[in-house]
This record gives sequence, structure tokens and C-alpha cells, in this order.
Amino acid sequence: MRSVYLLMIPTLLLLLALPVSRGRYNDDFDENEDLADFDDNDFAEFEDTNDDLAAEVETAPPPRASQASQPDEDEDEDEATVELEDGQDGFEDSETQDQDIYSKYDQEEFEGIGDMEKTSHSMKDPLIIHTVPAHLQNSWESYYMEILMVTGLLAYIMNYIIGKNKNSRLAQAWFNSHRELLESNFALVGDDGTSKEAVSTGKLNQENEHIYNLWCSGRVCCEGMLIQLKFLKRQDLLNVLARMMRPACDQVQVKVILNDEDMDTFVFAVGTKKSMAKLQKEMQDLSEFCGDKPKSGAKYGLPDSLAILSEMGEVTDGVMDNKMVHYITNHADKIESIHFSDQFSGPKVMQEEGQPLKLPETKKTLLFTFNVPGMGNTSPKDMDSLLPLMNMVIHSIDKVKKLRLNREGKLKADRNRARVEENFLKQTHAQRQEAAQTRREEKKRAEKERIMNEEDPERQRRLEEAAQRREQKKIEKKQMKMKQIKVKAM
Repeated sequence: MRSVYLLMIPTLLLLLALPVSRGRYNDDFDENEDLADFDDNDFAEFEDTNDDLAAEVETAPPPRASQASQPDEDEDEDEATVELEDGQDGFEDSETQDQDIYSKYDQEEFEGIGDMEKTSHSMKDPLIIHTVPAHLQNSWESYYMEILMVTGLLAYIMNYIIGKNKNSRLAQAWFNSHRELLESNFALVGDDGTSKEAVSTGKLNQENEHIYNLWCSGRVCCEGMLIQLKFLKRQDLLNVLARMMRPACDQVQVKVILNDEDMDTFVFAVGTKKSMAKLQKEMQDLSEFCGDKPKSGAKYGLPDSLAILSEMGEVTDGVMDNKMVHYITNHADKIESIHFSDQFSGPKVMQEEGQPLKLPETKKTLLFTFNVPGMGNTSPKDMDSLLPLMNMVIHSIDKVKKLRLNREGKLKADRNRARVEENFLKQTHAQRQEAAQTRREEKKRAEKERIMNEEDPERQRRLEEAAQRREQKKIEKKQMKMKQIKVKAM
């Protein structure tokens, strides 16, 4: 009996499971559709389900569609859920089958299979988020170059304004301290040259941000005096930075043009040793008339830092009187150079520019170059300290007018000027010959063109005969000169 009961228990379980599974499959179809209309092969994918899935279905069967109390919407949701789960199982099984099929073939014979496997694995890789580079982020560090450029531009503009204003203040301070002296010695102070009539403006003429000019005229024995204030380029930031490595100072240059009858024939210069050596190389008159090396001024009581260039010793004795020595000694640190010359023509002509065919024009000139104290850190008080040097300029004008050479000095000066002119003619002789030959060729060419342009043949023939006669006469003259030279030689 016990064995019979054991056999009945599985039979009952099968009978209970049969209607459950039958109701499950009936849910997938409409009421009017018959299950027999579908082929058994359409359900082949559900036959390979594992035992665990069958156990879950048996223990927890889904709600039946035959129950009248359940709405139609619940039925649709259950059908969608079952179909989705079954579809996923089918996809998983198809992937495993494809992998088994590809693994049977040779990897070398069928190309691209390995790449397909790699792409399938790569799609499953996790998403990697990279950090944004620093130069693409919106931060102040991304604009450091622009910040530096704007800062440099602002610094340049501020330095330009400050430097320009300082030079203007220094120029005005100098003019205020020297105005009374200039107006007492010159009838016109501050002519800007814009009007036809000479008008005293009473102010400096600004050439640019660091150069100021002042023209004075209307005094005995001189045509005029040009004062030029050459300040440092304080408005230029690069120049300011360069002066930190190589300091420099402001300068005041005075140029006095004398009348021809108010100065004798001599060349003289005094100043620092460095400036004298430089001027002797660069200036035309000092290199020609003062060929000796700069001499020390200790004989006249000058400091060792100063040297003298002079055409003759007589000129040095005449210029260096007690008052002149007093000015130079007390203000030796402010004096760069003093240059007196009746043959002043400016710097030498460079060889690249070509040798002139005639002597340059010369003027009787007095040149003064003064250094402003402070070595760049100039104050208005330093500009006021240059007033004694302007008194020295006025004294030098009167001194040169009174200075006259004796007979021997005058002859020596004339011989020096004749020697310079002769040397110049020898240097330019070949160039003058070339110029003369060029002019003769141009004249001949013009005459030939005139003859060729003549329309009348008879007149053209006469012009050619006249040109030939002139050429024959020139040849005969040259032959006569050669015969005369031979006779004199004999």
C-alpha cells in the first residue's frame, strides 16, 4: 500500500501542473484564436529553459487571464512582462550560440572575427570621464599673457606722462632762472621762426618731448645764439631701464655764430679728455688744424680731468685769462667741452657719402656743452646752478671779439689754411677730372643729337664740318703745348 501512495503523489502533481501550464500559454492568444494555428516550432526557444526557471514558474504561477475580476490592462502588462523576460533569455542564448560558432573557425582564415569580439567587450566597458585641461578652464591663470601685456602698456603710458612732465618742469626752471640775463644781453629772446618779422615770444620752443630750443639775437658782434636743452628720454620706458645699467646726464648746448670781422683766424678747444679725443676724430676743423694730441691744462691751473686742443700756443695764452680760468676751474664738473673756431663746418664727411668737390662752407662759431648735475636725477635747483656758465658764454663772446693774433701768428694761421686747401685739392683732383670729363662727354653727346635732328642735309653737313674743325684745333693746341714742354726741358 505504501508503494501505491508513493506513485500516486507524483501523478497528482503532474495533473495539477498541466492546467496551470495550459492556462499560461492561453494568455498569449486572444479568445477567438486557436492554439493549434501556431506551429510547434515557434515555441522551440522556450524548450531550453533551465530547471530553475521551471521551478520558479511552478511555485509562483502568474495570474490567469480567465478570471473575470482582473481588468484588461493588467492582462496586457503581464503579457509584456513575460514576453520581455522570454526575449532576454532568447537573446542571451543566441549570443552564446554565436560565440560557439565563431570559436570553431580558424582566426587566421576569417578576418574581422576578433575585432567583433573586441567591439562587443568594449561596449561593456565603463564610461571614463576625463578632466578638462587647465588652459581650457575659465580662470585667471589662462590670461596671464594678456595681464602682463596690459600691465606693461599701463606702465609705459604712466612713465611717458611722468617723464614728459618732468622734462617740461626742468626746462621751465632753467628758462625762469636765465631769462633776466638773456633779456639784458639780447634784444630778441625766444623767436620761433614762424613769422616773417622777428618777434620775441619770451618762451622756449619745444622740438619734442626731451629737446627744447631757444633762439636769441640782437647783440653786438654776433648774428645770434641758439640754446638747446637736451634732456634724457624720460618719457621712454626702455631708455629709463637702459640708464639703470649705464647712467647719463642732461646737457645744455649753446651755439654762438659771430660776424666774420669779429673773430680772428684760430681754432681752440678745452674740455674733458674723453670729449677732446672724440671731437678731434669727428670734427673737421679740429682734425685738420689741431693735429697734436690733447695737452694738459695744469700750466693754467686747470684740473687734471681737462685737456686743451689749440692751433697755436699764442691762442691758448690769449683765451685762458684769469676770469676764464676761474669759470672753468669752479665749474669743471659741469663743463663737457668749449670749442672756438673760425673754420667750423661740422662733423667730417664720411667716406660712404663721397668726397665733396669743394671745401665746405665755414662759419666763425663758439660752441659750449654743459652737463647738468645729478646724473639723471635732476632737480630744478640743478638747472639754476648753470647760471654762472651762461655768464661765461657772454664773457667768451666779448673775449673772442677783442682777441687778435700778432703778425707771426697771423702768418702761421694763413699758411695752415692754405695747406689744408691744397691737401683738399689734391684729394679731389681725380674726382674733379672725372667730373670735367663727364661734362665734356655730355656736351659732345648733346651736339651730336642736335646735328642728327637737323632735317636739312646741307645744314647738317656744315654742322659736322664745324665740329670736326673744332676738334682739330684742340688737337693742334695740345701738340703745341707738348712741343713747348720739350723745348723747356732741353
